[in-house]
This record gives sequence, C-alpha cells and structure tokens, in this order.
Amino acid sequence: MFENMTFDYILKRVLENVPGDVDKRQGSVIYDAAAPCCMEISKMYLSLDRALDESFADSAGREFLIRRAKERGIFPKPASAAVVKGVFNIDVPIGSRFYIDGFVYYVSEKISDGIFKMICETPGTDGHRHFGRLLPLDNIEGLETAEISDVIVTGEDDEDTEDFRKRYFDSFSALAFGGNKKDYIEKINLISGVGGCKVYPAFFGGGTVRLVIISSGYSAVSDDFVSQVKEIADPYGCSGEGVGFAPIGHKVYVESVVPVSVNVDVSIEFEENGSFNYVYEKTVGKISDYFFELSKKWADCDKVEIVAMKIGSEVFDIEGVKNVYGVSINNGKDFLSYFLNDNEIPVVGIVFISASSNRKPALGH
Repeated sequence: MFENMTFDYILKRVLENVPGDVDKRQGSVIYDAAAPCCMEISKMYLSLDRALDESFADSAGREFLIRRAKERGIFPKPASAAVVKGVFNIDVPIGSRFYIDGFVYYVSEKISDGIFKMICETPGTDGHRHFGRLLPLDNIEGLETAEISDVIVTGEDDEDTEDFRKRYFDSFSALAFGGNKKDYIEKINLISGVGGCKVYPAFFGGGTVRLVIISSGYSAVSDDFVSQVKEIADPYGCSGEGVGFAPIGHKVYVESVVPVSVNVDVSIEFEENGSFNYVYEKTVGKISDYFFELSKKWADCDKVEIVAMKIGSEVFDIEGVKNVYGVSINNGKDFLSYFLNDNEIPVVGIVFISASSNRKPALGH
C-alpha cells in the first residue's frame, strides 16, 4: 500500500515545498536538515506496510496469524512425541531411559511381558524413524536385549504455518457443530498422531458413524492407536452416551486406513550407457515418492487414483532412460489409471522393469 513512499520520493516532496530562492542542493543546510527526517519517515511507512499485512490472515506471519485465529478458538497443533514399542528380554522399570541414534526414549507403560510402550523425549516426526537396538541409560540388572520393534503413535512437528492458515480459512466455509461431518473431521484431526480422516454417517445403520483415519506420517495406524481414538470420540463401555466428543446417540466405529501393495511394470529402452541398477533404484524411489504424495491427499479425495502416465513421466526423467514404452499397474493395461477403494492407500509392491525396443514409445527423447 505504501510501496511508493521511499526515501527519495519523500525527500523530493519535502524539497518541493521549500521556496525556490533557497539552496536545496545536496550538502545544503535545508537538504542536510530534511534528509534524516525523510529517512525516518520512510522507515515509518515500511512499518505501517508491515502492520497492515499483519492485520489480515492471508498475509500475517505466524505470530499474528495465531493471534487472529485465537479469536475463533483455533490454535496451531503443537509438536507431539512418538510412541514406539520396546521389546526386552525382561520386564524393565517404568521410567527407564534408552538411547538410539541421538534420541532418548523412556518406558511409559507395560503392554505384556517384555513389551512396553516407550515415548520419545524429543517431540516431532524424527522420533518414529528409528528402529533396532537400544542402549540403556540406566543400570538394569538382567537386561540383555532391548530394541524398538514398531511404531504405536507417530510423532508430529509443530503445525506448518500454511497448513494452519488453510485450517483457519476452512473454518469459515462450513460450520462445525453437533456431530456433523465437519465437526468430526476437525476434532479427529486435532488428535496428535492423526494425519487425516474420512467420516461415513449412518454407515452401519442409524446413529452409527464410521471413521477411517490415517497417521500423521500418512500410513496405517496401529490397533492400539485406533483404540485411543475410539476412547476419545466414543469410549468403550458407554458408546452412544455422549461421554466422548461424539454427541448422545452416536455410536462411533474407528478403523485404520488400509495399505495396499501395488505392483508396477515399466517397459523402457535404456540409453547406450544406462545402468539397470541405477534406473531400477531411482524408479522405485520415484514411485515411492508418488505414492506418498497420493497418501497425503487421501483424506481429501473419494478414492486414490494412481495415474500410470504420471509414473511414466517420472521414469522418463531418470538419467539413462531413452524411451518409456508402457507402465502397467497390477497387471492392467499400459498407461491405464488404477483406483483404490475409498479406505485404501498405496504402498510399493513389486517393481518390474523390462527393456524393450520393439514397441512404439509413449515417451521418448
């Protein structure tokens, strides 16, 4: 709004108001007196411009966006710690601390003999990426083996500013109240470890609500976490009584999204010096990245569509690939899209690369 209010522009206006018979050249008394004032005024306009930006949610920085959203009772999701499954040869004391790859975990709860829940002391997504042997930080008599075997609840980083901004604006588009779909989606997504959900009203008959959830790492969630979400929404033993956030009369059924192994067959022609191993490794990586992006969008679409042409385009960009003749998904026809069910996300199954030069390339250099 004040982009034109620069030092030069302000100084020019000031000097224009000085009588013409007064020396206004640089170095003159009036110039040297006006210049510092004009510099401060230009800084003031910069501050005003910034203040104006901070006044609106679409341009505010994180600090003022949080303050704006607070007026609607909306707050950014804080970072949360990962919960993992620790396996030991003995029962270890609750509170025992263990180290792996720069992260410390403490034992929080016994699941069964030798198996415990462990919580990472560092909140964030890094906490659920470590598996294998643990080193004890306490002296535990009889301990011989200790390892992380599985993730129970994925950790989350602080909510990204742009994701928070979108959630703020989304709050205006549909009113969440009384157990409507918007209400369930908002409340389920606020649970640490949840990356998205789908709501199916009256799925098992009147008064029932089916919830399918995906982890904050955009993968399936554990049975234990499903139970935790169920307890928050509609606790076991008093289902439909309004003890959780679900309204009276709503019986809630919670499920995990289902990972489905997807096989991909790619027919290509190699460059003269192309390396099969290199191309294969890069192809698997490209497919894995693509499937991850599809999983991130799962909650916002009816069904995940795997576009074979998209995979072909990604493979075509790999060094060493000259032509792409076809991409088949789960033995389907070349370049035919593949749809999963509404509660499914793709994971990489078998990737088969065949070298061929007898077909007309769909993509080629």
